[in-house]
Amino acid sequence: MGNINLNRVPLHTTIRQPLPSKQVTTTKQSFLQQLHEATVKTELKISKHANQRLTERNIHITDAEWQLVSDKVSEARSKGVNESLVLMDQAALIVSAKNATVITAMDRTEARDQLFTKIDGTIVLN
Repeated sequence: MGNINLNRVPLHTTIRQPLPSKQVTTTKQSFLQQLHEATVKTELKISKHANQRLTERNIHITDAEWQLVSDKVSEARSKGVNESLVLMDQAALIVSAKNATVITAMDRTEARDQLFTKIDGTIVLN
């Protein structure tokens, strides 16, 4: 029989060394950045119904305006809004913030006398 080394670590013991704090911070920042990009960069979709309404009512929204609407809807979603009314100079849109989809559209004069229900947020753009 050989010598027994009492300083030896038993096989069932796992030695774990803590990660350096910089590495943990970098990982957290990367995750937060990815989460932010995933929620903010969502493209706004236009339903078939909304697209028909935009065409029928001769409503023209520029790419820059669509981007602003998309950004604001993403912001609303991050604050817990599910269905929103978006009021623009030329149009009123009902948007599912939850699904990032424009549900319907009407021009502002038509929207003036309307009652909007089942919305839990309003976005006013000028």
